[in-house]
Amino acid sequence: MRLVIARCQVDYVGRLTAHLPMAPRLLLVKADGSVSVHADDRAYKPLNWMSPPCWLEEQPGVWTVRNKADESLVITIDEVLHDSSHTLGVDPGLVKDGVEAHLQELLAAHPTVLGEGYTLVRREYMTAIGPVDLLCRDAEGRSVAVEVKRRGEIDGVEQLTRYLELMDRDPLLRPVTGVFAAQQIKPQARTLAEDRGIRCVVVDYNALRGVESDDLRLF
Repeated sequence: MRLVIARCQVDYVGRLTAHLPMAPRLLLVKADGSVSVHADDRAYKPLNWMSPPCWLEEQPGVWTVRNKADESLVITIDEVLHDSSHTLGVDPGLVKDGVEAHLQELLAAHPTVLGEGYTLVRREYMTAIGPVDLLCRDAEGRSVAVEVKRRGEIDGVEQLTRYLELMDRDPLLRPVTGVFAAQQIKPQARTLAEDRGIRCVVVDYNALRGVESDDLRLF
């Protein structure tokens, strides 16, 4: 992983155009080829980025990142304040707590809890930016990406949004819809999810385990 802190401006040219004026920013270049531009806010979400497969060409004062769709991210560098590279090795992956991991297992075994006619395609469906908890098909055979949380918050919606954006570029999967499944979903997270076309499902974990009854209940 390469970390560059630089005073720069960024121009994105593709399906849309976007411009970031000159300012100090963090440029993150990962081993998978992705390049993202960060400010000192917004938590983990970049200001702009290019997902793999993409290619970085460095010229004095200018980085140009292109993808196979011929979109480009042009980073004009005025001054480099820091430039370092680090080998992180193979990541062991996210270890979920016991309830969240078990909830994912139960939903994989009973996908119709998420929607009538749903079938499971795969658990931990890998994308270039991490694994989607569940990949399902709805009753019409359309792809559905499911993010499973014990407590649904805004960061989980943001995570699923990134997965959906990437997966919807795959002609074998698109159109891809999203389901945000959790035991509890905060009102702000629900509002953001619904604004982005993501359906929220609140799951009763105890009922799903059969603790209260043999029937599955969806609230």
